[in-house]
Amino acid sequence: MLARQPHRCSQVRDDLGEHMTKGELVERMAADDAHVSNTAFSGLELSDVVANGTVFENVIFRSCQFDDVNLSNCTFTDVLFSGCRFTGCDMGRSWLNRCDFRSCSAPGLSFLKSRLTGVSISDSQFGYCDLSEATVEHLTANETNLSEANVYSARLHHVALDHCDLTRATVFRSSLAGVDLSTCEIAGLRVSADLRELRSATVSADQAAQLIGLLGINVKEDEWPY
Repeated sequence: MLARQPHRCSQVRDDLGEHMTKGELVERMAADDAHVSNTAFSGLELSDVVANGTVFENVIFRSCQFDDVNLSNCTFTDVLFSGCRFTGCDMGRSWLNRCDFRSCSAPGLSFLKSRLTGVSISDSQFGYCDLSEATVEHLTANETNLSEANVYSARLHHVALDHCDLTRATVFRSSLAGVDLSTCEIAGLRVSADLRELRSATVSADQAAQLIGLLGINVKEDEWPY
């Protein structure tokens, strides 16, 4: 059986070459409203760097490591992150437009008040990520850990989740209407007492029984005579 190909949003070419050094990148990111485009980076290691509203366009990051890198207020268009690791990083108040995260580790990555339009996440670790007050349109995530994620008061439109772990994720004041959760793990999902966030979402029969339990309703199993 052929492996399923991850959904693709970015339009950057996979064979894009490297046309900028680490030093040039760091220097450019330090400038106000800088532009980084048409280049790839492989094995890049950045630590304690602040990007001042940098625009990244048509860029690939391959097996790069970002430690305590501040990427807030940046713009990412047609950007691919493949096999990258983010530790203590911030993408808050940024715009991610046609971006892909493949096999990335990004625990606690912040997208606070960001705008995500056309983003795919596959085979990645995004536990504890923060999407609070974000605007999300056309997000696809599959085989991804989103446990303990904070999706408070986010605006979600056209979100597709396939085999994702949403254990203990917080979705207060974020409507999941139209989202199919039937293949996802939703144990301990944090929602309002009346489950309003889950109205018009799709769940499996087993998940429905879990959710009924949140309302204090006990489901009695059929008793079969011997």
